[in-house]
Amino acid sequence: MPEDKVGQHYGDVRHAFDLDALNSYLTSNVPDIAAPVTVKQFSFGQSNPTYILFDKNNVRYVLRKKPPGSLMSSTAHAVEREYRILKALHDYTAGLPEGSKDAVPVPKVFCLCEDKAVVGTAFYVMAFVDGRIFEDYRFLQISDKEERKKCWLSAIDTLAALHRVDPSAIGLGDYGKREGFYTRQMKSLGRVSAIQAKIEDQSTGQPVGPLPRGEDFLRWFAQNMPKDENTIVHGDYKIDNLIYHPTEPRVIGILDWELSTLGHPLSDLGNLLQPYSIPCSDASTINDVEIWEKSRKEGSLLLSLGGLTEDQSPVPLESTLIKQYCQGTNRSYPLENWTAAKAWAWFRLAVIAQGIAARNAQGQASSAQAKVYGSKFPLCAQNCFVVIDGDSKPKSKL
Repeated sequence: MPEDKVGQHYGDVRHAFDLDALNSYLTSNVPDIAAPVTVKQFSFGQSNPTYILFDKNNVRYVLRKKPPGSLMSSTAHAVEREYRILKALHDYTAGLPEGSKDAVPVPKVFCLCEDKAVVGTAFYVMAFVDGRIFEDYRFLQISDKEERKKCWLSAIDTLAALHRVDPSAIGLGDYGKREGFYTRQMKSLGRVSAIQAKIEDQSTGQPVGPLPRGEDFLRWFAQNMPKDENTIVHGDYKIDNLIYHPTEPRVIGILDWELSTLGHPLSDLGNLLQPYSIPCSDASTINDVEIWEKSRKEGSLLLSLGGLTEDQSPVPLESTLIKQYCQGTNRSYPLENWTAAKAWAWFRLAVIAQGIAARNAQGQASSAQAKVYGSKFPLCAQNCFVVIDGDSKPKSKL
């Protein structure tokens, strides 16, 4: 795949809506968009259905909407929150000097529509950012290892810039509670997971089922969680939620803000560096360009990067990236409570994968691979203890 064609693939609409109603709304409410628009749906993603719009001048925009049907959580799929934080961060960055290291690159938003009569659920429209989205965080589509390193360092620097933003200064002081993030997360995700576990498959009648040793993990985490801190957190900060410049190794956009809030910054860092938290099971294949597509077809979620030497790894080591983050956020290295932050990332992923399984059971999942991804939640839960126990091998291939 050529380097300038990575990511942002789209195709037929899987979750259709009334296009005439959308065009009527855009014509009346969003003069910046030259309606009527045509629509395609992005291929990647399991949560909020996401579409690319083409106006009559062939200018591209992106529409994000809640999934159809009843939702299992009133706080999930919060496109309203996405719109609010995108607008606040875009306005903040627009007021900085050009090239500022404090810039947090996000797309411009044009409208938020909470009238379900238009496309069936609440939605917002934002600018299309033309660039590269890498599903493979080894960046092997890029041949030069130094360029790959710069891609990872840009992801770290962008995260550090987000965590430096004063939420009150950009109108987000009430975007979340200012303390007790992990305690609230334990209660919230525990409650959501319990609901998801009981969802029955429409065809088989079998429940999705609970997270293996989920209660054991929550008890351990309550005794080992990181000390309380508070910044703006993205909530799902990872390489495939970043847009890179078409030819340069730098982040030009951050996507998928539905889980954003005020919370502990290590939750974002733990999520980003999750591939490093499980030992690589086969260092001889980690630099294989084709292994990603092969693993995806087999249903794998992650290729582990942990335990590799600098020569073996196709990208910077975890220690290099953490040191870069510490420098950008004025923190001491090594990080306190880093094991707990890493383990939490696996618990959170387990709940998300369980949620995909639940949506698939109800016929609501937006990805063709949702059934495969949802089936991985037991392995994700088990890997909480791989991190905690420091096992030399992962429990199972993800």
